[in-house]
Amino acid sequence: MMPTPACEIANQIQTVGKPVPGHHPWPRFQVDAATWTLFGKALGEGLCSLFALWADAQEVHAAVMGLPEGAMILSVPVQDGGYPALTPDHLPALRLERTVRDMHGHIPRGLLDERPWLNHGVWTQQPRPEAPPCRLASATAYPFLPIHGEALHQIPVGPVHAGIIEPGHFRFTANGETVVRLEERLGYVHKGVERLLEDRDIPEAARICGRISGDSTVAYAVAFARAVEAALGMHPSSRAHALRGLMAELERMANHCGDIGFICNDAAFSILQAHFSILREEVLQIAHHCFGHRLMMDRVVPGGVTVDLPPDGKQRLLAFLESFGKRFDHLMAVYDTVPSLLDRTRATGNLVEDLARQFAPGGFVGRASNRAFDARRHLAYPPYDTLHFDVPLRQEGDVHARLMIRAEEVQQSVSMIRQILENPGEGPLQVPVIAENREGEMMPSLHEGCGVAEAFRGDVFIWVRLGPDGRILRCHPRDASWFQWPLLEACIEGNIVADFPLCNKSFNCSYSGHDL
Repeated sequence: MMPTPACEIANQIQTVGKPVPGHHPWPRFQVDAATWTLFGKALGEGLCSLFALWADAQEVHAAVMGLPEGAMILSVPVQDGGYPALTPDHLPALRLERTVRDMHGHIPRGLLDERPWLNHGVWTQQPRPEAPPCRLASATAYPFLPIHGEALHQIPVGPVHAGIIEPGHFRFTANGETVVRLEERLGYVHKGVERLLEDRDIPEAARICGRISGDSTVAYAVAFARAVEAALGMHPSSRAHALRGLMAELERMANHCGDIGFICNDAAFSILQAHFSILREEVLQIAHHCFGHRLMMDRVVPGGVTVDLPPDGKQRLLAFLESFGKRFDHLMAVYDTVPSLLDRTRATGNLVEDLARQFAPGGFVGRASNRAFDARRHLAYPPYDTLHFDVPLRQEGDVHARLMIRAEEVQQSVSMIRQILENPGEGPLQVPVIAENREGEMMPSLHEGCGVAEAFRGDVFIWVRLGPDGRILRCHPRDASWFQWPLLEACIEGNIVADFPLCNKSFNCSYSGHDL
């Protein structure tokens, strides 16, 4: 049998690339510029998927999925201040490469868009010594794409919005009420997270990661914990994994209920928002009762968890799930029988399957457009590797499909919580955070690892490099929103301006998770 093109690429990476010792659980290979360029062509041909892209002072790194050997990380050296851009072959890398240039000064040779991305020209100091000086006089100097054609006009929205949400600017080009193009400008909540994480000890870094995007604090904490545990060879107990699963699924339920309600509200059916908001509040209250915090912040840490269920926790959760499930199903039945509501959500904001395949978005955005990826299943980690659950999938790619994926995920979360409560695991809540010697491996001076968790929006990825003293040398978090924000621009095209809030809420991308 002839090897597939994907096999040939994987073989070349492993043959030419230099494996980096001490990197877990995915292998990392240092490759030359030619192999990096070949990797870009493979991305463009759809032979694999870009999972993340980031840099340090000497190298640019890319996490890749879909090769026969599974996930891996490639690193290309920065030579003469730059490296070959992936963008000419794979457009989804565009904003990531613009960010690498803003944060480090590494020039992506062949980049199709020379504008800064996170750098608004108002930073008082550079993110790193190797970063370039700010090139914009002010945040208002950003050159949006020009418009051409008769009867076209532009509508600027933001960055300050009417609701209590984070800032982002949206520039609409419209013909009458029909949107011809949408261009986003993000970066207003840039916090210097990656620099904040450097030289922190592990507990401090865990607290910062749990605050990158507050609505996904459990997912970020799990991803960071798994990255540190992989780097150090640690193995938390099955009890700790079970409690992490409970928290993650409660977080998912709360956010999905809130999103479904807001989508209904943006379609002028506010009564459902009121009821879904009540359900969300009750999820937060049961989370507070079981874990001592409504958002369960700082409850997941490297090595395990910091809190156990109270004595009545199992009974309270089971009783809550029984009541919640009935009311949730009733509300979804109401949604499904209101023609005026369905008329707004169906065939609105369509994300075509080809774009979903190219950009590889996670979460409900991808799964509503027939991309069957869920980190809990396809990168199975505890406790999900022992649970039975379905990954909902739809093909329509519209607002309705994204709402229904959320609803089906809530039902799956209820089932998973029940399974975890029936088999809560054993062992200590935490194990010591120390490097453990893997059989057959020498203890490296540096420890590197990556971790993935399925947040309610989609996959969260975190990569860490730890020094000999266990402090953070480098940490890169990647929110699912990085691959979803560009698709919002695409799905609004051809819709009316008044439908943008509906499309936007159906995506509900994170500003804070994006604006590192």
